[in-house]
Amino acid sequence: MALRALTRRRLVAVPAGLAMTLSLGLLPGASTALATETAATAAKAAKNEGPQLSYVVNTKADKGAVNKAKQAVKKAGGSVVTAHPEIGVVVAHSGNPAFGDLMRATKGVDSAGATRTAPLQTAATTDIGEPEYVSPNRLMRTAGLGEEPLESLQWGLPQIKADEAHKISEGSRDVTVAVIDTGVDDTHPDLAPNFSKKQSANCVGGVPDTSPGAWRPYPDGSYHGTHVAGIIAAPRNGIGIAGAAPGVQVSSIKVSEPGEGFFYTEAVVCAFMFAAKTGVEITNNSYYIDPWLYACRDDADQGALVESVTRALKYTQGKGTAHITSSGNSNHNLAATEITDRSSPNDSTPVERKINPRVCPDLPTQLPGVTSVSATGSHKQKSFYSNYGLNEIDVAAPGGDTRYQIPDAPAKSGGVLSTMPDGEYAFLQGTSMAGPYVAGVAALIKSKHPKVTPQELAWRLKAQAMSTPCPTGPFDPSGDGAYLATCTGTKHINSFYGYGIVDALAAVQK
Repeated sequence: MALRALTRRRLVAVPAGLAMTLSLGLLPGASTALATETAATAAKAAKNEGPQLSYVVNTKADKGAVNKAKQAVKKAGGSVVTAHPEIGVVVAHSGNPAFGDLMRATKGVDSAGATRTAPLQTAATTDIGEPEYVSPNRLMRTAGLGEEPLESLQWGLPQIKADEAHKISEGSRDVTVAVIDTGVDDTHPDLAPNFSKKQSANCVGGVPDTSPGAWRPYPDGSYHGTHVAGIIAAPRNGIGIAGAAPGVQVSSIKVSEPGEGFFYTEAVVCAFMFAAKTGVEITNNSYYIDPWLYACRDDADQGALVESVTRALKYTQGKGTAHITSSGNSNHNLAATEITDRSSPNDSTPVERKINPRVCPDLPTQLPGVTSVSATGSHKQKSFYSNYGLNEIDVAAPGGDTRYQIPDAPAKSGGVLSTMPDGEYAFLQGTSMAGPYVAGVAALIKSKHPKVTPQELAWRLKAQAMSTPCPTGPFDPSGDGAYLATCTGTKHINSFYGYGIVDALAAVQK
């Protein structure tokens, strides 16, 4: 996730084991009598009395059960948006304040919950912090023999040995990495040659729109997805930068809401399913699913979101799609038993709560089967903002650190340079930038070993990573305890770097 005021909003707590119910989908104080009313009577009584919300309804993964769930949605005062019978997930809209309760009381429904706490189409929120733009024309002279014009500013490539790897292999065009994000500007000259339109869509709302250009960013400065795409697969074409895997294809699956930019469950589930159905080998996920920084399984609404996303991940992994996730920018220890969350729900009024991440995972980076990535700076140390956690972080990669890890000239900026909409380039920092480096290395592995499964791909990333030991002494980059973190584990696997910094050269050799 790109850095947002040192924490993630999306671009990636109560006593342990407890959770607070904040969703409008669960009616606080609802009586037992209401819960047992017929769906038709309740819907009639509550029709249009509440805000229009979006819901996921989870049932058995077969068409018959899904059809029954659809009928129940209508009886409870809702409308069906779409359904995924392969995983038993129905997406619905309703203004009935009792809708969530009624669906959960329906026979055959495993769980149901509101995907948001604010009505559909709420006010906009914007990124905090501005990118540092770079003029390619001014810096063309910095290119060395065989380098892209701006490659000398890409300190992340040699950190993962990608510059050496590209002399052996740049990856195969038979491999596609889907950027599940804010959209990608496929007209950028440093992205267009490797862009796969047939594997791109707009999944906002839960239904894939494949019309031409639907996958592009909104015209409001939504640059995140375009920046991520360049880190993965900008080609070696003599124009600007080089991606970690410049020979593979990249696609765009847009999931950010118009204006507000939130990533809701129904859009992310749609993206995973679309990626698998169109033959995408790898997805990059540099975000967390709004509105909960941590979604608690023991909350009726939040638990349903965890279930829907988990089902989608498991199904798509079975279809051959691997998922790379950014671990987040809150400097949280994801292996702790208690974390303070002050930002949720971020689409209405946040309420401070204490959570246990074993009960309340960060979606999707703490779900089974994904490869979770922490960020390093140019000095190969943990970035000051990066989340960490023993057995929670799988591998590390360059995400940037513009405060405490400044590279030597000519780079100067500690951020990660990549593509931006309208043919631009800029430095950004965050675990959002680390994830796509790993996605690129994963694409190199997949190019060399086309039959590798998502599980084996994840294993190879870890086995080939460059072991990176914990720092000696306390990690306190600011010197005042503001970003204090404790690294635990061994040289070969620890809480800061997992199995180590990914190795692109090993990916093309082994």
